[in-house]
Amino acid sequence: MQDRLPALEELETPCLLLDRATLGRNLAAMSGRMRSHGVALRPHLKTAKSAAVAKLATANEAGGITVSTLAEARHFAAHGFTDILYAVGIVPARLDQVAALRRQGIDLKIIIDSPDAGRAIASHGDEFAVLIEIDSGAHRAGLDPASPLLLEIGHILNAARNVTLLGVMTHAGHSYHCHSTQEVAAIAETERATAVDAAERLRRSGIRCPIVSVGSTPTAVHARSLAGVTEMRPGVYMFNDLDQLALGSCGPQDLALSVLTSVIGQYPERNRVLIDAGALALSKDISASEFMPEAGFGTVVGYDGLSVVDVNQEHGFIGSRRTLPFDRLGIGARLRLWPNHACITAAAYDRYHVIDSELDGGTTVVEIWERVNGW
Repeated sequence: MQDRLPALEELETPCLLLDRATLGRNLAAMSGRMRSHGVALRPHLKTAKSAAVAKLATANEAGGITVSTLAEARHFAAHGFTDILYAVGIVPARLDQVAALRRQGIDLKIIIDSPDAGRAIASHGDEFAVLIEIDSGAHRAGLDPASPLLLEIGHILNAARNVTLLGVMTHAGHSYHCHSTQEVAAIAETERATAVDAAERLRRSGIRCPIVSVGSTPTAVHARSLAGVTEMRPGVYMFNDLDQLALGSCGPQDLALSVLTSVIGQYPERNRVLIDAGALALSKDISASEFMPEAGFGTVVGYDGLSVVDVNQEHGFIGSRRTLPFDRLGIGARLRLWPNHACITAAAYDRYHVIDSELDGGTTVVEIWERVNGW
């Protein structure tokens, strides 16, 4: 028999709230967008890190999922997911862990961008499925599609009996710094063209390249064409956040994730309220401030102009350019905060307290979903 679910006012703060209704709309919108492009959706679970969310995100999808850690890969494998892309460059020390999952029947794919990594995989005794990472402008990882290393790696993998070279992948992370939807659309086209060009170079060299994988939430939302692409890997679209709101990738009604916090101090002389959500509960990510200078470390739901203006490890300060409504912000008052970056904020928590705005306005907890953390 399931224990009684707690009411919102009974929850220990800070804690993580996830609106199931908003999540469902976000998932349906991205699924429909990718179907309209004729592209498979391989959602990135580095944001959600939850099997419950993953099952909803893949309910109507033919593709698999994407992860950023082997802990995530093991978690999702244990919950029945067998088609997984580990989208962080592999190092030889992790090949045994990958091989162990593959021997369990998990089609765990890995990525590389160096000949040395290719040779390490080729010399390993187990079988691997590999994609080559391409740099489409983010300059974090990956090869220039015109680099001679692309074909060198391709031939190393193609010649190895224990390796299946599946294709190429890229991530336009620089789309997070665009200042207009037109700029995002231009980066989306560069992302697409760069990956397609790399695939064509491999094919002209006699190397099969069935998968052309791209992905970020802004480019998934604003891409005008995905011709030549086979799959898209967005992740934060499930929850959205102030950063995506500022980028124009979502609207206020699409924010699904919030942090519940309690007021623990009032300081009218400084026009500040102290809360129990600090840097560890919210993160120190202020990415939305690039576009929304007053966003601070998060904004207060239902209070126009109020934001978390400073944080210590376990404390946050709410402030505003206008006088705070101290009569509504008494000691013990519960507030919800929209985070700047859902991925980093959520990483501090081991579960979601799920609410549903379509059932009762989101005033009660309807489910608790576990998360996986660590590496």
